[in-house]
Amino acid sequence: MSLWLCLRFHQLPLQCLSRSEEQAIVVLAKQRVLRTNDCAAALGIREGMGATTVRALLADEPVQLLERETDAEARCLQQLCCWAYSITPSLHTHEADCLQLEIGSCLALFRGMDSLLAEVSNGIASRGFRVEYGLAPTPGAAWLLSFSEENQASDYQHPLQERLAPLPLSLLSGFNTTVDSLRRAGLHTFGDILSLPPSALGRRCGVEFTGHLQQVLGQRENIHPDYQPPTNFSDEYWFGYEVRGNEELMPAIQLLLQSLCRFLRNTQLQTAEILWQLVGIDHSLEEIRVRSSSSHSDWENWYQLTRIRLERLELKVEVEGLALICDTLNSGQLENIDLFSPRKQREPLASLLDRLRNRLGLQAVKKVGCRNEHLPEFAVHSCVDRPADDAGNSLCAQRPFWLMPSPRDLPERRSKLYWQGGLELVYGPERIEDNWWQQAVSRDYYIAKGEAGQHYWVFHDRLARRWYIHGIFA
Repeated sequence: MSLWLCLRFHQLPLQCLSRSEEQAIVVLAKQRVLRTNDCAAALGIREGMGATTVRALLADEPVQLLERETDAEARCLQQLCCWAYSITPSLHTHEADCLQLEIGSCLALFRGMDSLLAEVSNGIASRGFRVEYGLAPTPGAAWLLSFSEENQASDYQHPLQERLAPLPLSLLSGFNTTVDSLRRAGLHTFGDILSLPPSALGRRCGVEFTGHLQQVLGQRENIHPDYQPPTNFSDEYWFGYEVRGNEELMPAIQLLLQSLCRFLRNTQLQTAEILWQLVGIDHSLEEIRVRSSSSHSDWENWYQLTRIRLERLELKVEVEGLALICDTLNSGQLENIDLFSPRKQREPLASLLDRLRNRLGLQAVKKVGCRNEHLPEFAVHSCVDRPADDAGNSLCAQRPFWLMPSPRDLPERRSKLYWQGGLELVYGPERIEDNWWQQAVSRDYYIAKGEAGQHYWVFHDRLARRWYIHGIFA
């Protein structure tokens, strides 16, 4: 069964700019009041008032007048889309302040309507938004019912026409001329026009109006393109009060990280770097970049790394907002997990390296790797990040990482090599010729096995006609 949930964020023009309730805040559009917070409404400010009237009424009261920012509203709506994508993959925006979610196919996943609506309500409340709900078999009817005072969770299975009947026709703002004509004829609600014969309604109101009404009632299909996840992620949390300590940030950090990782799992992506932005009460920004040695979508790992970074941070000003940004997303990789060993029984080496790097700094921890050099003494080096050619390099697998400071002479007696006993050549040769422009080098490398089973890396200098030992395998 098709079932749509409309989320109408009627205070979005205000809440995308400020969510404070400590003073009166008014959003203006063309010098007219568009939205007010509760504090301003309690002082008598109403939507539609002129800016001059507002200033006169609040001459003795602290008031903040803000100009509407449609770009900020669009950003907020996109962030809400990223969050809603964890509820259902079938959704789209409507008007400038609504999300339409198709939830009929998700009821089994959430084990019923009550738990699904609880998940939606908790997600919106934690972000500090106010919302009006509408539930109906079509997106158009769901939007109309978001203006209704009925209990959506309990009444959504009632006949649609009965639920629409009390709503005023003034909600059809795109058909003002037709609605005025119907009002003059004494028709004020949807119940009034739905009781008319369809042919009579079509003659009076026209094809466009009746076509829209048929879409609302589900008698005509209304196709909308589904929301497509972006190539990056951003979300924010506004506290509504001044945060003075790092520990007070942690619940919001956990919430945002869970939102990020839900988004990553839903889009089958991973990331190795996230960026935190702390928004001060003076509108200053402080950025904290957290890195991991591997891409993943584990929020608990990111939470621990973020906590480590915050241990060394002292807040310069009180914080009123927190933003999480992730611009570098990679395709998800399946993890190889031991079926018979608990995953967290032993900490992976990568997690230890991540914690050390975030606590001590990126340059404090280095790894040994291979680079593209012919001479072995130059091929092994230490680096901050894992080199791209480390994994699966069969050449490096046949060489010891730890070489002697310089090759040492290898005794040869009766055509047999000796190093703490006799040596037997078991692999090779691998010829290396290089440095002809400065001091020519020509070597044949072998893997040799000692009497005790130890393996060594030896070579024959073809120019000096002598044997040397260069490294020892672990």
